[in-house]
Amino acid sequence: MATISLCMIVKNEEATLPRCLESVQGLAEEVVIVDTGSSDRTREIAGRYTPLLYDFPWEDDFAAARNFAFSKATQDYCLWLDADDVLLPQDRQRFLRLKASLPPDTDVVMLPYHTGGDGAERPGLTYYRERLLRREAGFVWEGAVHEAIAPAGKVLYGDAAVTHKKTGPGDPDRNLRILENVKGKRPLLPREQFYYARELAAHGREEEAAGQFRQFLDGGRGWVENEKQACLDLAQCLGRLGRSEEALAALLRGLRYGPPGGELCCALGDHFLEGGQLPAAVFWYEAALSRPQDSRAGGFLCPEYYGYYPCLQLCVCWYRLGDPALARAYNRRAAACHPDSAVCRANEAFFAGGEARAASLPAR
Repeated sequence: MATISLCMIVKNEEATLPRCLESVQGLAEEVVIVDTGSSDRTREIAGRYTPLLYDFPWEDDFAAARNFAFSKATQDYCLWLDADDVLLPQDRQRFLRLKASLPPDTDVVMLPYHTGGDGAERPGLTYYRERLLRREAGFVWEGAVHEAIAPAGKVLYGDAAVTHKKTGPGDPDRNLRILENVKGKRPLLPREQFYYARELAAHGREEEAAGQFRQFLDGGRGWVENEKQACLDLAQCLGRLGRSEEALAALLRGLRYGPPGGELCCALGDHFLEGGQLPAAVFWYEAALSRPQDSRAGGFLCPEYYGYYPCLQLCVCWYRLGDPALARAYNRRAAACHPDSAVCRANEAFFAGGEARAASLPAR
């Protein structure tokens, strides 16, 4: 059976570290914890779970810290987690089955990562990450923030999900600060530029963000899933700037990468719905319902855009097109995806003959 070193980097994680380590008790042969400058009880808590506790002076580089943690591992595979990650009980069992059956020539194991939403039952976002890496393969983390390892060799996909359970906002400016510091010293890596653009957008610096997204896309050196996401993100920036036709061009650029996912289909549907082009909007929302949820492709997958959201938007479209029966049918399909949806209940009350207008729908 494969042996595992759990490798973590932490700083001021006293609120979440016990929960994380309890959730993975018994899964790894050793636990390596690297502290990057905690001022709370993090080190004391870590010491209850492992003697392998190291200090690493923080230098605004997550990849450097992770590489240091991996350098202290001694087992067959390195498993990485953040302090606000957990394995839920069902995923613990899946992980144990994976560990018992892992072929010895496996280099990388990709596992689902669930974030947002209400956890494993209905994650807001899901995507695969390189979660187990064969130590002797010598993989190296890259990227000052949103660090990653490009999978290589024999890659295996598993079903033991890691669930991200963030408990607070953290420092909203940290990543932007780090990336701007890096940018002042050297050219950003393509993945860093992608996330730099996203940070600029998150901070309301739309023009700068749009420029960075365009540079990233024109460079053609990014991971394809990041490029597909950049088209969506660029369109959102341009939309917020009121440049609708440029936003549409950014969305259409996303079609260069092959059949679209539900996210791009819904974005196109929204564009046409907002412009009053209802038949075109219907086409794209229906397309979203027809697309498979391919989380193994490597991009961010939002399950809402493959069922609940396009059904709600089709409810609106068909009502405005004069077919309330079909509109109601789509509302019920949306409710089947989210039985607790207040929007669906409000729409159903409207269709039953109550209100003056249909309930407004949530923004994308």
